[in-house]
Amino acid sequence: MSEDHAVSENPTTAGDFDDLLDANRTYASTDFATGGFDGIAHAGVAIVTCMDSRIDPLRLLGLKPGDAKIFRNPGGRVTANALEALVLGVHLLGVERILIVPHTRCAMASNTEAELRERVGASAGQDASWQGFHVIDNQREALMADVRAVRSHPLIGDQVPVGGFIYDVDTGLLEQLV
Repeated sequence: MSEDHAVSENPTTAGDFDDLLDANRTYASTDFATGGFDGIAHAGVAIVTCMDSRIDPLRLLGLKPGDAKIFRNPGGRVTANALEALVLGVHLLGVERILIVPHTRCAMASNTEAELRERVGASAGQDASWQGFHVIDNQREALMADVRAVRSHPLIGDQVPVGGFIYDVDTGLLEQLV
């Protein structure tokens, strides 16, 4: 399949992103403050958390843009990609502490793989039984395993403190579990 054909299968209509581009122009002219920034995590923090839009990783810790490296994925799991980001953060980007922060009422911890496949398939109007979603059977056990994975990584190990926390999306509070 040609690249042109792949793009035409899901066309973008002129104006689909106008509201976001307008908001970006406003941001760039009024609030943007990190131009020329060096890319270092100035508070020395890295956060692995979920992609859930109820989570504002910087504000929930009293941080601002430029303070932390943030890696987000469904469920806030420490995947191979998250480990890659953490290694880079520790060795090249000023990370001195790592927080792993899944959250309450997470779809990845409250649905089965079959349920998510069914819901996505119904929304997509096609079979989604082949798509993996990596649901979490026990969120606390998964968090402990993720903390162990970071602490035992040969390029991270004992170099930085690693904590495991659950973020409560209804209260805004963090509970440290590990």
